[in-house]
Amino acid sequence: MDKAIIRSALFVPATRPERIAKALNSGADAVIVDLEDAVAEDLKVQARANLEAFLEANPQARIRVRINAPEHEQQAADLALCQRSPGVIAILLPKAQGAAQVEQVAACGKPVWPIIESAAGLLALPAIARAEGVERLSFGALDLGLDLGLLSGTGAAQRMLDQARFALLLHSTLAHLAAPLDSVFPDIKNTEGMTRMAADARDMGFGGLLCIHPAQVALIHTAFMPDPDELGRARRVLAAVEAGGGVFVVDGQMVDAPVIEHARRIVRRAG
Repeated sequence: MDKAIIRSALFVPATRPERIAKALNSGADAVIVDLEDAVAEDLKVQARANLEAFLEANPQARIRVRINAPEHEQQAADLALCQRSPGVIAILLPKAQGAAQVEQVAACGKPVWPIIESAAGLLALPAIARAEGVERLSFGALDLGLDLGLLSGTGAAQRMLDQARFALLLHSTLAHLAAPLDSVFPDIKNTEGMTRMAADARDMGFGGLLCIHPAQVALIHTAFMPDPDELGRARRVLAAVEAGGGVFVVDGQMVDAPVIEHARRIVRRAG
């Protein structure tokens, strides 16, 4: 399983194939070509044809694809395209509600990123996380909030969604998955809010965020970069480890195994 650091996963609609190359050049850690929510029902077939044409014209491209939801009439054709396309390196399964749905997607031989967007999906999360082929988890805050009857944008709704975030972190850890990705931040012009959400995701242990606009990529990466003091101390800890010893002191603080592992994660996050 690939546990590469993914701070930003940028969606681009398959109805706008000219944007796929731009997304790949945006600096995002992952690009997700969307065949689901961003595509109107009468454009589903055309969107898939657009994606296949792009992949054939750009064999070096490596993308993830959000297919249509379980039981959608287009999902089988989406999966067939993903299976035969070397450029598709993972599949996002929206509205995941059970392990069987995930395993059906995984049967095409590509890693799966289930997206939890309903109460049923949240309840089934322990089984979904351990299903064959799952690489990392994510969730859709807007759809989940709607299904739970939350009043979007309120502090109370946020407290409820934070419990879903805890569940994703918990079951990702128990199933030894890559760090989960937080939901999208829909207000593109609200850079302060985007930065705050990214910092919260970082502090909660998420690997990164799904995002919907290239301008959000740099904000996310900046938020996930350790500050210089934090990075400097982490490097001093690891230098002391290289010098040998078990429990020792760096900057006046005791260093043991958990502190060392934390330092390694900070340095990895800094690239």
